[in-house]
Amino acid sequence: MKTWFITGGTPGGFGLVYAEAALAQGDQVAVTARRPAELREWAAPYGDRVLVVPLDVTDAGQVRAAVASAEERFGGIDVLVNNAGRGWYGSIEGAPDETVRRTFDLNLFAVVDVIRAVLPGMRARGSGWIVNMSSVAGLVGSPGFGYYTAAKFAIEGLTETLRQEVEPFGVRVLAVEPGAFRTSAFSYFQNEPVDETVDAYVAMVEGVKAAFVDHNGKQAGDPQRGVQAVISAMSAPVAPHRIVLGNSGYDVVVAMHENALTELRANEKLSRSADF
Repeated sequence: MKTWFITGGTPGGFGLVYAEAALAQGDQVAVTARRPAELREWAAPYGDRVLVVPLDVTDAGQVRAAVASAEERFGGIDVLVNNAGRGWYGSIEGAPDETVRRTFDLNLFAVVDVIRAVLPGMRARGSGWIVNMSSVAGLVGSPGFGYYTAAKFAIEGLTETLRQEVEPFGVRVLAVEPGAFRTSAFSYFQNEPVDETVDAYVAMVEGVKAAFVDHNGKQAGDPQRGVQAVISAMSAPVAPHRIVLGNSGYDVVVAMHENALTELRANEKLSRSADF
């Protein structure tokens, strides 16, 4: 029986789908939530196999306490899923400073704090999985959502380096890059105002919001199938370093890499001319 520690246990989100998949295969789960009362009814049928932990992941002290409570309850954490996160609208030039900072606090620095809290136990046991929920936006720019994109690009770099650093200790690391999935994440956007400080970008940002709202409930991505793909990747004889989820996301990422390789090769002479 493995123990999972999953952040961002919002009803309707990826977090609870991971939890249910882990429970279905006989594992036990610690799920974090800012509003734990929302998970009381969901957790009840699983009894002692579920621990709901109150947690604001942007509070480093709470993170350490939450990890400690899960380790005390279950004896150790085998799988960490860094799932908590979300974005806010805004242009690069005109997003309010507060929006920029909270985007990185939630999507990057909180992930760092959780990883640092969980890793000592994994290293001591010589095994473990860290699954970082990135995004297709962590590989391809998303206008009107640029700071979320930047934070997810940072998660990609963090994950790549972390994988190399912890491999000698038996800890494996996977980046997961979903495209558009039918989760509760899009519901947050519907009632949020556009808070853009530069008039020149307002129409663009409002268009991005309208597209998100219009697409809500129509996304092709199935969270259950996405999580099963992640679990299959983790169980593969040679586990991948990253996995893109969803047809549209896969196509966008493949096109991005192909275009980047074409451009790189087209400028090979310039690149190679820079050495002494």
